[in-house]
Amino acid sequence: MTNVQEFSDRLIVNIEKVIVGKRETVELAVITLLCQGHLLIEDVPGVGKTMLARSVARSIGCSFSRIQFTPDMLPSDVTGVSIYNQVNREFEFRPGPIMAQIVLSDEINRATPKTQAALLEAMEEHQVTVDGVTHFLPKPFMVMATQNPIEYEGTFPLPEAQLDRFLLRVKLGYPDSTDEIKVLERQQFMHPIESLEGAITESEVLEAQEEVKKVYVAPEVKAYMVEVTRRTREFPDVYLGASPRGSLTLFRTSQARASISGRDFVLPDDVKALAESALCHRLILGPAARLRDMNAVEVIVEVLNSVPVPGGDLSREG
Repeated sequence: MTNVQEFSDRLIVNIEKVIVGKRETVELAVITLLCQGHLLIEDVPGVGKTMLARSVARSIGCSFSRIQFTPDMLPSDVTGVSIYNQVNREFEFRPGPIMAQIVLSDEINRATPKTQAALLEAMEEHQVTVDGVTHFLPKPFMVMATQNPIEYEGTFPLPEAQLDRFLLRVKLGYPDSTDEIKVLERQQFMHPIESLEGAITESEVLEAQEEVKKVYVAPEVKAYMVEVTRRTREFPDVYLGASPRGSLTLFRTSQARASISGRDFVLPDDVKALAESALCHRLILGPAARLRDMNAVEVIVEVLNSVPVPGGDLSREG
């Protein structure tokens, strides 16, 4: 796993030239890329959500597009549209911004449910269908979406089907005083994103994505992942728990986290570290939980505390 570790280190160091003091969040973004998944960045305005997405895109030698979602946006503004060419007397497909390798969906919750649904096929099947014709998306393909969790004017909540298609949900949070001073110093003359150069190539991304899949996961750890996910469905204050896609998310992301750490096997600690980002956005809490001001993070903490952690040698078969 040394090559994946070296790949990740180069990428993380490059992103941290822009994003200061948020190593854990940057690692989660890299894990999402390695797992061929999509990332939802949710936090208050001004903490660097868009900058994180742009930094990842600039660090990779891939095509990039940005979609600024608004309430009046149509699905065709995302996927593209067929236009009649009077010279050739044929319809020509004009691709939309979704036809790129790294797509920044800024303020995704400002789009109507109909427009949000235009992303579902692209995120799950890596293709879009326009006027009955299917167009395949390039590889690698990753959607990085941002949303503001406290602003409700002119926004539309993401439906469960949309949330479930995001591999991880992350939050940046406010920087501490030392890091905030560094932000001021770095932006005195220009924003560091303007001079950020690529750190890895497209072929390296594809190679690393395949390498991650080879990481060994012991049967005991697989059972642990499934049990954690299953307990969310049985939790008394949860109306809807995580689906099998939640278990698969823990499986894939744990493999990637092990690779970043230089291991070729997964530990229960990998599962614990990723459970919040992988499962919280897949839970729907019941009325009783909301009355008690209970949130999804507290549910995951209780679930992790209740599931026995496997021990022994988990590094190889047998």
